[in-house]
Amino acid sequence: MAERPDLTQARARKALGQHFLFDPDILKRTALAAGPVTGRTVIEVGPGPGGLTRALLDAGADSLTCVETDERFAGALRAWPEAQDGRLNIIENDARKIDWSALPTVAATSQPAMIVANLPYNVGTPLLVNWLKAGAWRGEMALMFQKEVAERACAKPGSRHYGRLAVLTAAVCDAHIAFTLPPGAFRPPPKVDSAVAVFAPLPAGARYGDLSSLEKVTTAAFGQRRKMMRASLKSLAKTVQLDAVHWLESCKIDPTSRAETLTQQDFRALADKFGETSHADNSGQR
Repeated sequence: MAERPDLTQARARKALGQHFLFDPDILKRTALAAGPVTGRTVIEVGPGPGGLTRALLDAGADSLTCVETDERFAGALRAWPEAQDGRLNIIENDARKIDWSALPTVAATSQPAMIVANLPYNVGTPLLVNWLKAGAWRGEMALMFQKEVAERACAKPGSRHYGRLAVLTAAVCDAHIAFTLPPGAFRPPPKVDSAVAVFAPLPAGARYGDLSSLEKVTTAAFGQRRKMMRASLKSLAKTVQLDAVHWLESCKIDPTSRAETLTQQDFRALADKFGETSHADNSGQR
């Protein structure tokens, strides 16, 4: 039988955005940042050498599914005893290509799956946006990003980091930064600080349902931050035969305001109007 590789000595692959974390206290803190995992179905992306994987299993995760694109780690984790008894499931694939709701472990559970991960830097933002758009299968999340990404996800109106990601996040989650980490906590050290952000799903009645329209509105609104809203929304408004100024005024928003000053409710009002007009146009074309 071939000797199992020492995962702590495996070289990080720059192309995969890998930065490994080995401190057991930090790993335990990350595993529990979004709340107890005991008895829960948990998803981890990019387990790498398995430090966080071990912390999640030791903390009592009932079922842990790890998505790893690096064949070195995927193969080694399959040899763990928990993988042999079915408690640990390894999927060797690009996390951006996964249909999460169709995962057997997610489909089999009666409560939403938690997501806890030290995300590779090059896929953190797109994965977060996809998970924000997810349905009822997604529960609490504790995600480690570059500090700037975490700040953008958790930002409030008027702050320097407030933008599209913050608006999309606040539409479905209550988010905050749990703690930050310096580059020296990782191997190899990244060039920037990192942070663990926690995302708690809003109650069903408080979540915004049309994230597709909200994403289009925020992309246009923050695409040119220095422009007034009447200018930044002009092109998008034309796609559904709306006048940007009238659209803003109908939502009780000053057309000369700028995107960073608008609240979550302002953006929801704009997305409501855009979605209604878009659906009406599509119905009329049938």
